[in-house]
Amino acid sequence: MTTLRFIDHLSELTENVDVILSDIWGVIHNGLVSFPEACDALLTFRKNGGTVVMITNAPRPADSVQRQLRKLGVADDTYDAIVSSGDLTRNFVSGHDGQSMFWLGPERDNSIYRGLDAKLAPLERADYIVCTGPFDDETESAEDYRAMMMQARARNLPFICANPDIVVERGDRLIYCAGAIAELYRELGGEVIFYGKPHRPIYDQAMRLAAARRGHETPLNRVLAIGDSVRTDLAGAQAFGLDCLFVMRGIHAGEFEGLDQLDPAAVRELFGHPPKALIRDLRW
Repeated sequence: MTTLRFIDHLSELTENVDVILSDIWGVIHNGLVSFPEACDALLTFRKNGGTVVMITNAPRPADSVQRQLRKLGVADDTYDAIVSSGDLTRNFVSGHDGQSMFWLGPERDNSIYRGLDAKLAPLERADYIVCTGPFDDETESAEDYRAMMMQARARNLPFICANPDIVVERGDRLIYCAGAIAELYRELGGEVIFYGKPHRPIYDQAMRLAAARRGHETPLNRVLAIGDSVRTDLAGAQAFGLDCLFVMRGIHAGEFEGLDQLDPAAVRELFGHPPKALIRDLRW
């Protein structure tokens, strides 16, 4: 026997829940298409009086995330608010006006500094690095940046990671994110500042947004986190004191074959402390 609880419907957990903090990528879309049942589940929770804050490691501000959701057919009334690691990273950049940054990431992520008084510089002259991902996440991995990270480490540059995810789904493939390069830099002894899950600041901001919507703070025992990553969603929720519904169809899907047959030791190896419940796909 394991301590895992499997459910088929979100409604099985929401009787005493007022606020949901939901991951985006892997829960309501896979980067190419949205998941209608997942969107309907969050919309139904809201219609029943609940508040939904989307909490994402996207290295872009919330308005940019919203535009992507609209393109994927996710309606605005699926959620009440969005908080992104990109927003928090922009706060760091705006607080360091006198310094220059080396930006490492694809051109589509330039909203990380757009509208800010940010000074861009080559690596050899920058004061810090902001990483939103590989330059080409279709073909590159962290190892492609080892030489660059060794050069940055020689200058003791702080590395600001705008997306702590290691990998994310894009259709049926996994692509590398900024977190993979950040972990390489840490292995080399470099200083890394993470913005996003599993780190506390993004949860603090999500709870502030929920309180603003509801007009009062919500006790943590009436908040449910939803996500598909052990390293970011589950670990972050548990560290913050939240129950977590774990979506199995995401980046760990290949590890869940025969999950209900695992012994307690195997469960601990996979999850550490198990989530509140597991669901194959998010549905009401």
